[in-house]
Amino acid sequence: MSELRITDLANPEFNAVQQAALNYGETVDVSFDPEEILAEASAALGLEDFGAEDFRPRLELICAEWDADAGLTGLGRLSLRNRLLGYARNRLLIEDILKRHPEIHNIDIRQPVVVVGLPRSGTTHLLNLLAADSRLRAMPLWESYEPVPTPGEKPLADGTDPRYQRCADAWAMMQQTVPHLAAMHPMDPDHINEEIELMLPNFASYNFEWFTHSPRYRDHYLAMEQLPHYQYMKTVLKIMQFLQPADAPTRWVLKSPMHLENLPELKTVFPDATFVVTHRDPVAVIQSTLTMLAYGQRMNRRNILIDELAEYWCDRIEHLLRRCSETRHLLPASNSIDVPFHTFMADDMGTVSTIYQKAGLELTGKARGEMQDFIDSHPRGKHGKLIYNLQGDFGIDPEALRERFQFYFDAFPAKAERHT
Repeated sequence: MSELRITDLANPEFNAVQQAALNYGETVDVSFDPEEILAEASAALGLEDFGAEDFRPRLELICAEWDADAGLTGLGRLSLRNRLLGYARNRLLIEDILKRHPEIHNIDIRQPVVVVGLPRSGTTHLLNLLAADSRLRAMPLWESYEPVPTPGEKPLADGTDPRYQRCADAWAMMQQTVPHLAAMHPMDPDHINEEIELMLPNFASYNFEWFTHSPRYRDHYLAMEQLPHYQYMKTVLKIMQFLQPADAPTRWVLKSPMHLENLPELKTVFPDATFVVTHRDPVAVIQSTLTMLAYGQRMNRRNILIDELAEYWCDRIEHLLRRCSETRHLLPASNSIDVPFHTFMADDMGTVSTIYQKAGLELTGKARGEMQDFIDSHPRGKHGKLIYNLQGDFGIDPEALRERFQFYFDAFPAKAERHT
């Protein structure tokens, strides 16, 4: 396993491909006018119904905040606008299929297994491991990006879904412009993604905070009633279930860190779910999160926001954990389980066995084999082991930071990890 140490985190050094991409971005005129974005999506699809209008203030706020951010590169502005355009297109397609097939609303999402835990805490590995069981339904990245096919768009000559190919092309470009991302968070088309991706056509979820520095949106998001957005997400899951073959599995495996601060809404929308709550040293989570976000900023920002990132995400992780501490008791013991990171890392299949017992699932020989195949083909550190330095890169004393989270260690089975 090769070790990776990013030494130019605060002051990036660009290769020829990165510099060419950045130069191209400066030649493009990017408009964040929300009406132009919606009109472009409508014209591309020949559809006009965006459904309920309550999304517009959220879109307008996002557009205004991002447009006013002078620190964004041209490439960053273009990338962010393309995201908004994609969500507007998805919203049109979602409304269109619901109008054509109102029976979708009657579909049940039964007994999902929902993983809830901090970002960078093993939840992604656990989700992908569970998704290897062919009896469970999961959401690969390519499908989460475009949950509803464009009407009339045919498979490519080799039979590939064009949505899959677009996702593969985007990943290939990312591997050229941010090559170390694969060691932190792979985004290949088959990678299983978080279901809160499905809130984005409603211009909701905390995902917008991950795309770029967005404190105005954060404040708006934290003040929002979250239940409607969870219900919207569930509706899109129903659409995806409707579109799959009749013999496809219907018991979903889901996951998102955002659920930590929305456990009451999660439980309301999925009352019969099995909830798997993972726990890890927040210091380890923060150093990984900050490194990934700072590295990603090299293509999107003119200057890396080292200090702002540190302050912002220490606060966000604390908010997630405090809300979890306040509401974890709302998840019944009969269908919820706490999973410490160190236990999962020491014995992932043993952890899965415990989860399956709680979920009433038999861990069959076939399921074990499918999961072992995933483990064998996705060894830890497959793309390199990243070496972190929280003190050196962000000026944060790990031990002092850990004291801030003593309330969490007192409440949950997280174990302090060694840091530099």
